[in-house]
Amino acid sequence: MNASNGPLSHVKVLDLSRILAAPWAGQILADLGAEVTKVERPGAGDDTRSWGPPFLKGADGKDTQEAGYYLAVNRGKRSITVSLDKPEGQRIVRELALQADIVLENYKAGTLERYGLDEASLRKINPKLIYCSVTGFGQTGPRRDQPAYDFLIQAMGGLMSVTGEKDGRPGGGPQKVGVPIVDLMTGMYTAVAVLAALARRNETGRGDHVDIAMLDVQVATLSNQAMNYLVSGKVPKRNGNAHPNIQPQDVYACADGDVILVCGNDGQFAKLAEVLGRPDWIADERFASNAQRVRNIGELSAQLRDLFGEWERERLIAALDVAGVPCGPINTVADVFKDPQVKARGLLRQVPHPSGVDVPQVISPIRFAEASMELRPPPPLLGQHSDDILAELGYAAADIAALRSSGVV
Repeated sequence: MNASNGPLSHVKVLDLSRILAAPWAGQILADLGAEVTKVERPGAGDDTRSWGPPFLKGADGKDTQEAGYYLAVNRGKRSITVSLDKPEGQRIVRELALQADIVLENYKAGTLERYGLDEASLRKINPKLIYCSVTGFGQTGPRRDQPAYDFLIQAMGGLMSVTGEKDGRPGGGPQKVGVPIVDLMTGMYTAVAVLAALARRNETGRGDHVDIAMLDVQVATLSNQAMNYLVSGKVPKRNGNAHPNIQPQDVYACADGDVILVCGNDGQFAKLAEVLGRPDWIADERFASNAQRVRNIGELSAQLRDLFGEWERERLIAALDVAGVPCGPINTVADVFKDPQVKARGLLRQVPHPSGVDVPQVISPIRFAEASMELRPPPPLLGQHSDDILAELGYAAADIAALRSSGVV
């Protein structure tokens, strides 16, 4: 049972999903206090359990079966193994759905209909259910039956066309983002959508079917690049680290290492000019406004590179910090967790894991003044809570043993 005091402590989520997008949404809901029950395949579980190395090392120093990928996405959930292709397994899922507020699933369109676990079937027994289907291409359209992964959608959705160095330059060509950003953003949109449907249910008493497609999410998050094209007719190109609309904003080399510079407005640029000993730039018509800097960034950037090369990195960062100009190092992932601000915010925590060791967790970035966001339990072992969950549904110990021996759980 849920012992959370979080803002969603009254909400029950049935998580039929695997891989990343929908499980990320489930973890967001769990972090907010919801009771999330994760249904997995007996003997195998979520695909991401095996997406390693690296794997968590147990108390004996040997690899467990918990891959880092899985551990990033399933905090705060309970795991039950259920075979969906068996009638007894389908009955268990229907019993869980009867108690749930939200169902998350990311099977190919039509798959769960074969098992009587689709939206129409489950909402027939629980009309208040918020049933959310997360797929690559959505429930409609010519690609509705096709599988998809983050990498594919980054390419199809235009993201890789604007990510990476310019063609013709060293390292030029399309690049994917270094994290599965489409999966993560799809998870974020999914969490927002089901909570919006839940809020509406509080007013109408009716549930809903939410259709989330990864391709839709990627197209929506083209954001300024999409609008740049739609208002100008010019197709955005890869431009390395340089921003298409705000300048100067790029990576620059100091005498002893790289920094990033972000001048978000004319006032910040004026302060940059003062620090660099070029106050004449402030009145220079080529650079005085952001629009002119964007048009003349080639000239400006060449001068900036010469001047930055005369500075030691830490000295320049310190000088620009004092002046109020955003500038900083390009941290490795290891550097991130050493950063004083990251430490002060307590983003990295250690949670006791059933394997006998502590598992690191990057906790939710959400902070409430009047609601608890206590540290959630670690990602569960495969089927760790099967017996407890079945007992809560009213199954006797002998029934549970029979289900296990027949391969249902």
